[in-house]
Amino acid sequence: MRDQAMQIQRELQSEEVSVSKNGVDILITGDQKIKELNTNGMSDNDIKEAINEAIKKSQEVAAKKLSQMGGGLAGLLGGGQ
Repeated sequence: MRDQAMQIQRELQSEEVSVSKNGVDILITGDQKIKELNTNGMSDNDIKEAINEAIKKSQEVAAKKLSQMGGGLAGLLGGGQ
């Protein structure tokens, strides 16, 4: 199960989604890491880093809540008990 989860994580890291809206271009990976952020043709690395940190912290909060539910992902998938 762990190996399968790790494989899915690697696959998500290689997926990319690109969005352009209102002069803002964003390139984000399937594991929710922003690779590029440009506004009006200019790179905004400080904003990119802040957003990535916010996403990381929100993922940590979600993981903590899931683990409190009795085993996290294993509990959701019927394992762990």
